[in-house]
Amino acid sequence: MSQSISSKPISASQLEQDLKQQTHLLVFDLREKTAFEESHIVGSVHAVCDVAAKEQMMPKIPKNTKIVLISEPEDFSKETSQMMSSFGLDSYYLQGGFSSWRGPISKGSTGKTISAEDLSSKLDDVFLLDVRNHDEFSEYQIPGSVNIPLSELFDSKILEKIPKDKKIVTICPHGNRAMIANFALSRAGIDSQTLSGGLAGWNQVLKPVNVIQKPVQIIQVQKIGKGCLSHIVVSDKQAIVIDPLYPVDKYLDIAKQKNFKIIHVLDTHQHADHISGVRELAKATDAKIHLSKYEGYGFDANFLGDADELVFGQSLLRVIHTPGHTPGSLSYLIDEKYVFTGDILFVESIGRPDLRDQAEEFAQELYNTLHNKLLKLPDKTMVFPTHHGDVAKATDDAYYSVISESKKLPWLDIAKQEFIEKVLAITVPRPMNYQKIIQINKGEIKINSLEIPDLEIGPNRCAVDVL
Repeated sequence: MSQSISSKPISASQLEQDLKQQTHLLVFDLREKTAFEESHIVGSVHAVCDVAAKEQMMPKIPKNTKIVLISEPEDFSKETSQMMSSFGLDSYYLQGGFSSWRGPISKGSTGKTISAEDLSSKLDDVFLLDVRNHDEFSEYQIPGSVNIPLSELFDSKILEKIPKDKKIVTICPHGNRAMIANFALSRAGIDSQTLSGGLAGWNQVLKPVNVIQKPVQIIQVQKIGKGCLSHIVVSDKQAIVIDPLYPVDKYLDIAKQKNFKIIHVLDTHQHADHISGVRELAKATDAKIHLSKYEGYGFDANFLGDADELVFGQSLLRVIHTPGHTPGSLSYLIDEKYVFTGDILFVESIGRPDLRDQAEEFAQELYNTLHNKLLKLPDKTMVFPTHHGDVAKATDDAYYSVISESKKLPWLDIAKQEFIEKVLAITVPRPMNYQKIIQINKGEIKINSLEIPDLEIGPNRCAVDVL
């Protein structure tokens, strides 16, 4: 903290006048949350000033905005104001602390929020305002959202772009910037809600969709913020779960609701974009874990290889070794009618071969897998992948295809060498945190479930963009 920068006090009467005049002003109350909720200045927001806030939040606050900090006594806000001023912010502290305030007060928490689960059912009725910087927004976003960085929300011309006839939901990675945006909008007379947990929380919403009712039941469980797909297959009240996702409680709820027992959990391959739920779900249901014998794991499981079979209820699962995305990728063919292809074959694309640094070798295996194994299945075989991209079209709210349609995908009608050259020429960013995620899924390092939303934030990036 620079000692050459003086702290700037503001009196209670001057703050009250500024609040009445609707100036560009943010008022942060640094007291304990319980004290804030018991009584606080109308128009203020509770804030935590810690190392994370210093590193992540301060650089995002517009430099032309007046910031007033409140504590009791004034010492902490004075010290914090001096530190914020050293970052180039126009920061003040309430002289005399909270006890000096004689103006309007309120109680309870401030700022309206909406849960990711609730938002997922209201996307058509809201205006999604993403307040991250433009470079962050370009990496990934909720489809249909509009990007106006927090620093621009104090420009009256920019505010005119926000519709008055829709509910506004502000969005950022964790909800912190979005909450500031919420109060900035409120100062301009615009009512809004903040997406609770931000994009990290959005990526954890699971949505079950019934796809097949009989002779087996297939339920597609979608991680809607990330494009991840997992599947529950039920036969005679016995169920398997393929590529289970976090949070696994959703699978327990579905099983209880539909009265079936999960007896097997399987992964198609070692995932690079999300944390596998196989171990936690198996522990919660006393189910058996089944994994590829062609990939190394640091924990015990039942390991499957090509042509192995698994019986559940009245159904038979046959294993097909389908390398190309990873060397150990497996596809699961159930009752010779439904194939679960992991990240090898998608509705709209094919799997990328470059996530294990052997792209040329894997591209050849990818070609062989597609043409000599999967595309040789009967045309009516239904294809259920483990991911979908933004361009994939849902059928009855679910993502699946049939082999006859898969044969029409781009690049599947060209010679092997041309296919390999095209695949290797594609440069797509790898999934965020993919190396650590692979280590966790292999069992090499442990993970706290609270860390999962941050690890999984961002798009899945498991497909080759051939469209």
